[in-house]
Amino acid sequence: MPKRYNIEIFDSSESICYYPVSFSSNSDIPNRISFGSKQTAVICKKQPNGRNVISISSKLAKELNFPLLVTTITLFESEHSLVIGPLVGIFSSGFTQFPINPIGERSSFFAKLLSIHSSIGVVPFLFGEEHIDWDKQLIKGYFYNKDGWRQITVPFPNVIYDRLPNRKSEKLKKSRIVKEKMEKKFYIPWYNPGFFNKLDIYDRLYNDKKVALYLPETFAFTSLHQIENMLSKYGHIYVKPINGSLGLGVHQIIYDSKSNHYYCRYHDSKNHLLKFASLESLINHVFVNKNLNRMLVQQGINLIKINHRSVDFRVHANKDEHGIWKISAIAAKVAGNGSPTTHVKNGGEIRTIKEIFVNKEEQNKYQKLLEHAALDLAISLEKHLKGIIGEIGFDFGIDTKGNVWLFEANSKPGRSIFSHPNLKDSDLLTRKLTLSYSIFLTEKYMNKNKELLQ
Repeated sequence: MPKRYNIEIFDSSESICYYPVSFSSNSDIPNRISFGSKQTAVICKKQPNGRNVISISSKLAKELNFPLLVTTITLFESEHSLVIGPLVGIFSSGFTQFPINPIGERSSFFAKLLSIHSSIGVVPFLFGEEHIDWDKQLIKGYFYNKDGWRQITVPFPNVIYDRLPNRKSEKLKKSRIVKEKMEKKFYIPWYNPGFFNKLDIYDRLYNDKKVALYLPETFAFTSLHQIENMLSKYGHIYVKPINGSLGLGVHQIIYDSKSNHYYCRYHDSKNHLLKFASLESLINHVFVNKNLNRMLVQQGINLIKINHRSVDFRVHANKDEHGIWKISAIAAKVAGNGSPTTHVKNGGEIRTIKEIFVNKEEQNKYQKLLEHAALDLAISLEKHLKGIIGEIGFDFGIDTKGNVWLFEANSKPGRSIFSHPNLKDSDLLTRKLTLSYSIFLTEKYMNKNKELLQ
């Protein structure tokens, strides 16, 4: 089983590795060592004086392109070979020429992600298409530690974590080429690819009886007649982009049967609530410059409220180093005054679940319901979607009868909830699990890749 160890480098003109005394080989003494895609012959010896660390010579570190700033790794064994790492490539785009902020405003997020490497025993780095040397199978990646950002040349990684910022960057030809070559030519597992399509997610989950109960009625937009039918059924609905994110383009349409008027609530630069005499006039005014064929229509839910403001919940699910789904964070989001969504940019506020449910019994009840729903849905999505999924952010609602509803599932969830001071531990846990999952993938694909490469 893989285990985390401290690693040190000593001066020597030979390729030598001293392995920890607690490490027991399943075969003969290893005679090869690998780091990422680099593998070389090595003289392996057990640590003298009972030391429980890995020591590699300076020559060996140079042959493996091993970064000298790394102090902790995970040790794997594959037949007669030691594997140190895992080397985790985090693939993104939008790099700048500024060494202090190499990827613009997202630099602080990646710095926080990379800075926890020693506590979990992985070697993560950030890179883009422009940093790859395909001929030499090397990448000039960005590393981060207490001294800031540094570019270091390393081998191709054991696994790649997809952190492309948006659908536009994902569709670029150069991004698609990198993913295809890394997966198909070099057999490197690529996790959390792509962005979820809301309607596709709904269609796939709808046929799974275990999770269908969490789904509000959802359709691709077809006609005004369809909206009228749903309004007569639910009183209010949501119209939103099939591929939207961050609450952009979400419109709440409400029908008041007493006055026979229609209302539309939405946010652009500010929150709006407009009144119309007919649905047709509402559509013609609000959606005049929008492509309704790219919209979906979703059942409105009568959500629980705090001070007349709707509340929904963000739940993060991550896979751990054993490949098992874990709930890593739960937060409540309270809608801003007049906003159709609970997003912070629209005036929403982040709360803990304890701040929403003062009663301890209610806290436990709804936390368990949300956790159960997220785990069920994570397992179902993994079963129905292509690719390797390691994290999902779920947006849930709880109605006035206590039922849980899924609004959205996000393959690259935002992190605005972690601005709350009482969610710092959850912030750290989500980052740790995101990288820890690479340990599971490395072990899983290690032997499989060896067979493929042979």
